[in-house]
Amino acid sequence: MIETQGLTRAEAEDFLYREARLLDDRRLDDWLGLFTDDAHYWIPTGVGIDPNEETQLVYDDRAQLEDRVWQAQQPRRHAQSPPSATAHLISNVMVEPATDGELSVCSSFVVYEVRKTQSVNDEQRSFAGRYEHRLRRVDGHLRIVLKKIWLINRDLPIYNLTFLV
Repeated sequence: MIETQGLTRAEAEDFLYREARLLDDRRLDDWLGLFTDDAHYWIPTGVGIDPNEETQLVYDDRAQLEDRVWQAQQPRRHAQSPPSATAHLISNVMVEPATDGELSVCSSFVVYEVRKTQSVNDEQRSFAGRYEHRLRRVDGHLRIVLKKIWLINRDLPIYNLTFLV
């Protein structure tokens, strides 16, 4: 029997679906509230890369993530004017064995982004990959300690990744 400290797959799915809905609805302050004070948001460039030794697409601690959310909410932010519409789809959710009082959840995802541009060529892009969430219960609620995003196209050029995956 895998020890998951009472986290069911249904509970993990509900948490991930709630997180995705917050992102799609651009409720970024509520989304940020899902993270612990010592959390990291990480998009690696390769497998087995040490984030402190190698360049990453993103490796934010809580303070940097707060800055990223603040920037995304600015009405005159050039990179997201107007803001992209996104749809986060999550599947293949698996609860992994728990370690050090934390819970581990792996899932697959596809994020669709639609960007309105100043030209007639609006853009639709898709990003796919795997999420690894390390979660901790804080005051009875699940919170994100680490969100690692493995993009399957991380070896290809990724232009202007200006929304939260």
